[in-house]
Amino acid sequence: MSKGRVVLPWFIGYRFSSAGRGSKLMSFITSISTAGLALGVALLVLVVAVMNGFDRELRTKILSVVPQVSIYHRDGIDNWQQTLADITALPQAQGVVAASPFVQLEGMISHNGLVQPVLVYGIEPELETTVSHLELFVDPELLDQVSQDPSSIILGADLAAKLSLSVGDTFSLVVPKPNGGGRSAGVKYLRLAGLLRTGTELDQGMGLMGLASAAELSTVGGNVSGIRLRLDDLFQAPQLAREVVSALPFGYYSSDWTRTHGNLYHAVQMSSNLVWLLLVLIIGIAVFNVVSTLVLAVVEKQGNIAILRTLGTSPKQILSIFMVQGLLIGCVGTALGLVVGMALTQVAATVVGWIEALFGSKLLTSEIYPVSYLPIDNRWSDIAFIGITALALSVLASLYPAWRASRVQPADALRYD
Repeated sequence: MSKGRVVLPWFIGYRFSSAGRGSKLMSFITSISTAGLALGVALLVLVVAVMNGFDRELRTKILSVVPQVSIYHRDGIDNWQQTLADITALPQAQGVVAASPFVQLEGMISHNGLVQPVLVYGIEPELETTVSHLELFVDPELLDQVSQDPSSIILGADLAAKLSLSVGDTFSLVVPKPNGGGRSAGVKYLRLAGLLRTGTELDQGMGLMGLASAAELSTVGGNVSGIRLRLDDLFQAPQLAREVVSALPFGYYSSDWTRTHGNLYHAVQMSSNLVWLLLVLIIGIAVFNVVSTLVLAVVEKQGNIAILRTLGTSPKQILSIFMVQGLLIGCVGTALGLVVGMALTQVAATVVGWIEALFGSKLLTSEIYPVSYLPIDNRWSDIAFIGITALALSVLASLYPAWRASRVQPADALRYD
């Protein structure tokens, strides 16, 4: 008997949810509610995957190339080998995974009347690859070549395109002269040895030179600008930088990625949070359709409810019947939305490429966005959360209509039926 009481709400709830011959309007409204829920879930899956993609690319590309922590000295570092050893030996530097010297130059590149600003890093390839992932974007042999040839440089692909530069072309690099007081500049003619292609904003204005050749152009008299550190925990950078500088002699100061690219990272995080909020609200609006659908179902099925009550069905079972109907709408809509959303994430980048080819312009450019392509990163934890949230909201939405159905009095319902 108890088994029948459990099965009855599921059976009748399913029958109420299915299309009947005399319920075409109800079937249409139910379909609209299900489609609205599916659309909200699909959009949420797609947009969250895109925001996760931006977060991943920021971490794995931009923050894997730019310094996580940089330790500078106001007069430059003359014996960088000793300074590097001193820094890594500090108790405060326990979170440091690797360290490498660098020279930082800010200058202008001129070629055939075109001028663009550039941020040049002088690097030691053998050590640089321990603190960054340059080898993913530049051939290690090319890095060695640039290190050995003082007249060669690697430029970001977008920067080279702005200057109409091809590999092998020569151009002039203009940088402040040592002790120039900002009123004079030094000029060095360089050859483009290769291109840096990260697909991010770094391609717009970054250059790579050998450590020694860059040091000759620096404003600190041939010294290196500083030591860059790679950490095991990216988000400990501000605290570790302060602690390391406090343990070093006077004249040292620090910078970290939260100062150079922190605004970008926090903008991505804030956008992601806002997108989550807005799209959960979209699902909430779709769930209101479920409420209206079930309210109409209660009105339409009042005669059936009255008959069930006269046959001995309890108010609790009536409530369960409409709860089952809401759950079925939620299950179908959520499942369909997850499938469609996953399918969209697989083709979104291709569709964006087709649109760009059709209109002859790029929708995403690293001059405006962190990356110049549409990144996608599906995370099963997010997909599970979206599915559970949509189902939970659907069940909650069915509570009020189900409660109203359980309050229907058989005599009142049959009086006008």
